[in-house]
Amino acid sequence: MSSEHDTARPSPDRPVPGGFDERLVRLITIYYAGEGKRPGYARLAREISEKTGRAISGTYLWELATGRKRNVTLDQVGVLADFFGVPAGYFVDDEVAARVDAQLELAAALRDTRVRNLALRADGLSPATLDALLTMVNEARRVQNLPVDDSAGPPPGEGGPGV
Repeated sequence: MSSEHDTARPSPDRPVPGGFDERLVRLITIYYAGEGKRPGYARLAREISEKTGRAISGTYLWELATGRKRNVTLDQVGVLADFFGVPAGYFVDDEVAARVDAQLELAAALRDTRVRNLALRADGLSPATLDALLTMVNEARRVQNLPVDDSAGPPPGEGGPGV
């Protein structure tokens, strides 16, 4: 008997649904962001094997990352999840992937000392002051043609105009 949730889980004989390659490449890019250039697949495979104690080949990683190999086993999903520090569901569940991507985006932003300093210095400011700072940051992003998330304003009833 199978439930609706079983369809999202990979099995040794069923391929992982689409998007696996993009998610793997995103993890590799984020994991090695501080190096300026991501490592080759042979080095990555060696590091995965050293950290997890489970073997994976550079060729296999390349095939996964380029979408040439789609029959990923549950064991290999587990190896990759262990190495990158994400739940195995990241590779197969869109909701889990969205949640993890948001956390990874925040972690990547906080690697920058200036971003971290801004966040730490903003702690303790009033809701109105935080709203003013968000407005200034959004305007600076517009000036630099960067994406602006206007939805990131204050929750209803917590500051903002007319409150």
